[in-house]
Amino acid sequence: MSYTKNLKTLQVFNLLNNFRLTRLKCQKRMSTATKKETINEQEASTEETTHFGFQTVKESEKVQKVHKVFEDVAKSYDLMNDVMSVGIHRIWKDIFLERLGPCHGTRLLDMAGGTGDIAFRYIKYLANIPNPKNRQSHVTISDINQHMLDVGQERAKDLKYIAQSLPQMSVEWKCEDAEKLTFPDNSFNAYTIAFGIRNCTHIDRVLSEAYRVLQPGGRFMCLEFSHLTNDVLQWLYDQYSFQVIPPMGQILAGQWDPYQYLVESIRKFPQQEEFKKMISAVGFQMVRYENLSFGVTSIHSGFKL
Repeated sequence: MSYTKNLKTLQVFNLLNNFRLTRLKCQKRMSTATKKETINEQEASTEETTHFGFQTVKESEKVQKVHKVFEDVAKSYDLMNDVMSVGIHRIWKDIFLERLGPCHGTRLLDMAGGTGDIAFRYIKYLANIPNPKNRQSHVTISDINQHMLDVGQERAKDLKYIAQSLPQMSVEWKCEDAEKLTFPDNSFNAYTIAFGIRNCTHIDRVLSEAYRVLQPGGRFMCLEFSHLTNDVLQWLYDQYSFQVIPPMGQILAGQWDPYQYLVESIRKFPQQEEFKKMISAVGFQMVRYENLSFGVTSIHSGFKL
């Protein structure tokens, strides 16, 4: 009788002890989960912020938001540029290519060049100058947005800028992040980026990567919307930008928000002298800039020496 009673007492004790151990394990797991959640919240709250137009967003959000903007406007990108520049962007790009002055044998990386505007001008430019030594030239058109590249490749087919029609030119289309290029060091002797760098989260990283992939003697060139040198003209430009461009985007392309962002992004981009210092800071030399249309856009240039 006593043995049976003691056995039952022991069984109850073991049951209670197992329950206690199970509860402690659960509490420990809950505590660990809570700590992880707290750490994640702290990491989220301490994540660096940046601008998306006039909004302040987390850096991780900006990449997604910019990607969405250009995904939405890919098919109407030329129209967007026409609206934003009253068609003058075509002249600016012609001047940009003339300032680059490529020769046969050039290996060009055109970043943020999805729709091919700069690359096609490059191809046409070289086609119009003699090539007595039959030197082979190259252009890599790169963009972070595959939709933009798809539009550019369709345009290339329409213009006959394909391998069969370009015996002295090789063309490559590649989806790349300007801040983390996969190209080896010293791969190109010219790097262009037109109306794209202001959409990048870390401009300094873009510039560092441009410097890395250029060969010694290679040239960096950037065409970007900038800041007017005259206060009255700047005021007039602001009125046009904020009062006309977004409504026109809605009317012509059914898109208001992307145009609103693009206008705001121009105002957040560094002024000419500040951007010049950023280019110099990563190692480029002989850095200079040229204002076009009173500073509505500017061409910045530097050499890797």
